Amino acid sequence: MSQSLNRALTMLGELAAGPRTLDQLAAALGVHKSTALRLLRTLEGHRFVQRDDVRHYRLGTALFDLANRSLEDRDVRRVVEPHLRGLNDRTGHTVHLASYEAGEVVYIDKFESRHPVRMYSRIGSRAPLHCTAVAKVLVAALPDPERRAVAAGMAYPRLTANTIIDPSRYLEELARVRELGFAVDRREHEDFIHCLAAPIRGTGGHVLAAVSLSVPVMLLDLDGLLALAPALVRAAEAASVECGWIRPDRNTDRTRKESD
Repeated sequence: MSQSLNRALTMLGELAAGPRTLDQLAAALGVHKSTALRLLRTLEGHRFVQRDDVRHYRLGTALFDLANRSLEDRDVRRVVEPHLRGLNDRTGHTVHLASYEAGEVVYIDKFESRHPVRMYSRIGSRAPLHCTAVAKVLVAALPDPERRAVAAGMAYPRLTANTIIDPSRYLEELARVRELGFAVDRREHEDFIHCLAAPIRGTGGHVLAAVSLSVPVMLLDLDGLLALAPALVRAAEAASVECGWIRPDRNTDRTRKESD
């Protein structure tokens, strides 16, 4: 990677954390202010950076445009949107769509709850692998060797009293996810939120993404949350059909007809 490109990307990473002054950016890059200013002017000319006030710079609109185009290019996001929006409309609770990419689980779409108490999350943010329902669904779908490698290689920070902090317990939880067909976050990530998640499958049953329902515990207890599992699974299966998945019962019927 060229030095200038590396510095520009580092600068964008700094600005992602919030507005910065020229002095702060130069210090972060370890360069003279004149060098940092040249980079800023180039990025500003392409709308990757813009002035926040006289002294501060922040990320520009071009980055948001690129991010939106990238998300729109994800076929799964576009195809399943009506089903996720319908689930959100029917339940009134927050719906997330997440995918597994290079060892990370990323939220790629979100439909807000209509209730005043909401879950803080945003499109593009990462979900912890060990304590979120979407991550459990996506990691459970990995081939066994990869699944075990993920479980053995990741950290298990305790975020609440219910967080799973042991690899063997985590693998047991993933086995339960595969058996049930959906995952549960029992206040493991945030103490005031619990969640359900189910897989969205494509051709051949390959798991493309996970869809979740997130509900504040003050609105529903665990039994109330679990009562929403059938609606979640139905929405996930309907979305899966749109992505090329064939329901096992229909596949069986087709095989019988072909054999007849």
